[in-house]
Amino acid sequence: MYVQSYLFFSGRCEEALGYYEKHLGAKIHAKMRYGDAPPDQRPNSDAVADHIMYSDFSIGDTVLMASDDCVNADTKFQGFSLSLTVESKDEADRAFNALADGGQVHAPLAPSFFSPYFGMVVDRFGISWMVIIPGQQ
Repeated sequence: MYVQSYLFFSGRCEEALGYYEKHLGAKIHAKMRYGDAPPDQRPNSDAVADHIMYSDFSIGDTVLMASDDCVNADTKFQGFSLSLTVESKDEADRAFNALADGGQVHAPLAPSFFSPYFGMVVDRFGISWMVIIPGQQ
């Protein structure tokens, strides 16, 4: 058994996937649009045909799923963060700055008692991220 994150982007899934692909090296494995489904099997007849009904992608070794939520137009990401573990300050700076572009920094990258470099940011899509270099174990 394992837990996998599924993100809903309210019409911005294509944009988010492209952004993560360009800036975080995400690899898109599958992408299905509402228009690909037979009309009688679409979860919502009002769904925009070119919106994404299902996708899965990986960032590093982690596989995530995502779609445009055709049921809840006002998606809010609350109560969680995706934690991006990196190996160097350069990698942390690059990823953090890309996520902060159009987003909001909650804690700038800095040394902490538990990590040589850690920061928190909400990206332009409303996803909360923590970027961290693991501490000594």
